[in-house]
Amino acid sequence: MWENDINIHEVREIRTRTNVYFGVGAIQKFQDIACDIKSKGLDKVIVMSGRNAYKATGAWDVVEKALKDNGIGYVNFDQVTPNPNTHHVNDAVKMARDFGAKAVVAIGGGSPTDAGKSVAILLEYPDKTAEELYEFSFTPNKAVPIISINLTHGTGTETNRFAVVTNLEKNFKPAIAYDCIYPMYAIDDPQLMTKLSPKQTRYVSIDAVNHVVEAATSLVASPYSITLAKQVIELVAKYLPKALANPEDLEARYFLAYAALMGGVSFDNGLLHYTHALEHPLSAVKPDLSHGLGLAILLPAVVKTIYKDKAKTLADILAPIVPGLTGNPDEAQKAADGVYAWLKSVDVPEKLEDMGFTTDDVDKLTDLAFTTPSLDGLINIGPSGNSREVVRKIYADSLKA
Repeated sequence: MWENDINIHEVREIRTRTNVYFGVGAIQKFQDIACDIKSKGLDKVIVMSGRNAYKATGAWDVVEKALKDNGIGYVNFDQVTPNPNTHHVNDAVKMARDFGAKAVVAIGGGSPTDAGKSVAILLEYPDKTAEELYEFSFTPNKAVPIISINLTHGTGTETNRFAVVTNLEKNFKPAIAYDCIYPMYAIDDPQLMTKLSPKQTRYVSIDAVNHVVEAATSLVASPYSITLAKQVIELVAKYLPKALANPEDLEARYFLAYAALMGGVSFDNGLLHYTHALEHPLSAVKPDLSHGLGLAILLPAVVKTIYKDKAKTLADILAPIVPGLTGNPDEAQKAADGVYAWLKSVDVPEKLEDMGFTTDDVDKLTDLAFTTPSLDGLINIGPSGNSREVVRKIYADSLKA
């Protein structure tokens, strides 16, 4: 296979709209990044992170030294949690403004980068709040520069224009997408990902698979998003079991990180639809629910729903995890069962009932899918229509095995 010809210890530049340093040891490129941003007058930054991972991975030792070596002042907002909320963003914006930050450095998975993108916008709009940003009361066209140091292999946010933040008071978890929040630089260093727990390893990789299933089957899918989808699912199918068997396997982490990066590019082009639109209400109502787990729960029902409309594409891209599909629309149940069997094979058998949801929650979740700002846009490009019944049935079919 082509992977055998890749030296994972050679750091490469992968140019999307973001300049990504990719490979084992890529974190050392932050010294070059710090030198560059200082030359551009960006002498103060806010660092967005969670409480522990940015230090435990060793990323912070490199970043802090580079900032100090280049005379760049910093403050650290280390309160970002999974499923970040508008309070985190507003508090970080105040810290950044008081300090005079001119750029954002995000260290972590999707949550610090998404929160960091939001901070980057609001630093350019001092009269606006995170709630206004995520209720679409204004349309930003500028943001301060963003550098994303990625610690997981799932999100893709380090190389695209999307961000997601929750409004806890309204149970809203909208997504924004603006060209001004493509990161200037990103770092994907597999060595920083070896400390992911087995659960995190599963969930972030399943997130990458969901990204491309949706991007390859939306009403705006292109040959580009579909081609990327095929490669992403093939790599996840091959390397996720290896990473679970040996968390320190750098080759496995490398190709999972590459899959996630390409997944982010795929949905930057083909966008997302039902699985993400329906997951956001789940983790908005239950913020402790991992995004990747919520997606895993919904994926079999989504595949069953859309198979009749995108049978040929799904048979092709799902082949590494559901072999034997022919692209006949009558295979919908077989495809869904095959996806669920694969999820169980990587120890993710959960259904909505396991998360505490019941039949009584289906209508509330369906309402949130249609009333949360931005999610209707995702539903509208789903291949099986935008009816309430389509959404309701996916939730209902995801309740139990």
